[in-house]
Amino acid sequence: MTFLSILFALLLEQLHPLRADNPINGGLHWLAQRIEGWFNAGQSHHGKMAWFAAIIIVMLPTTLVYWLCAQLGFLAALLWNIAIVYATLGLRRYSHYFTSIQLALSAGDEDTARTLLSEWTGQDASALDAGEISRIAVEAALLTTHRNVFGVFFWFLMPIGPAGAVMYRMAEYLAETWNAPEHLQDEAFGSFAARAFYWIDWIPARLTAVAFAVIGNFEDAIYAWRNFAGRWHDEAIGIILASGGGAMGVRLGAPEQSAANVLPLDAALVDVNATDIEAPPGDAPTPRALQSTVGLVWRALLLWMLLLLLLSAAVWLG
Repeated sequence: MTFLSILFALLLEQLHPLRADNPINGGLHWLAQRIEGWFNAGQSHHGKMAWFAAIIIVMLPTTLVYWLCAQLGFLAALLWNIAIVYATLGLRRYSHYFTSIQLALSAGDEDTARTLLSEWTGQDASALDAGEISRIAVEAALLTTHRNVFGVFFWFLMPIGPAGAVMYRMAEYLAETWNAPEHLQDEAFGSFAARAFYWIDWIPARLTAVAFAVIGNFEDAIYAWRNFAGRWHDEAIGIILASGGGAMGVRLGAPEQSAANVLPLDAALVDVNATDIEAPPGDAPTPRALQSTVGLVWRALLLWMLLLLLLSAAVWLG
């Protein structure tokens, strides 16, 4: 059932992808704001209670509905699983930005590419050249794919099934929402949400990095992972981008201040002004790197699906 759920959800998303401003995301935003308003009294333990409340609110009904569907039969449970995976995936949700940036750079229209990149990452890209635009677009694509696809896959495969996928997306959303806004980023309220998502994403981030290494340049991916992932303030982001860049032979996270300021999710490099830092392996990003990124992502997705098929076959035959 797990393989079929993911397969049909991926096919459905290809035919009719959810928009980034869909009602589900709107509901999560409303819930996060409500719970923050109820619990936030400026202390970290208030954030801890709020996090558990939010996770229970989304996981409990998901689990109950799945149990009811399972009582009705295989088809009902399968349809519920497909609906949950479809709602939590995001492979196509932001791909139009990446595709449009790729087309704009291919046509030499850097102004349009800068505008699209700013809309996608929410950061100022007005001072970036084509190489920096390409690099940041690649980084955003790798991170978006991990958090909207591979991380969801991992937790959906856990025994808690659809509740795991919902938990992952909610935890990721709370870690970002309760730490990104200016009125919260310096408060202790969101610190537990950030720590919780770090541990929830600990294994998925490394599995994504391994997948990039297996389907790309293995030696460079592992070398970059071991020696350069620590340059990012966020360990998980560093692992994914270092291994992804090494797998493609593209140097991501180059320590230029202008580029580091617009890294997605504020993943700026440590000591970006240093001039004596060894450069990661690979060539400087160019617009052609965007095509390599598309190939890397799809090959990684096929690897995950193949492994899932083999696992499902082993369960069925066993």
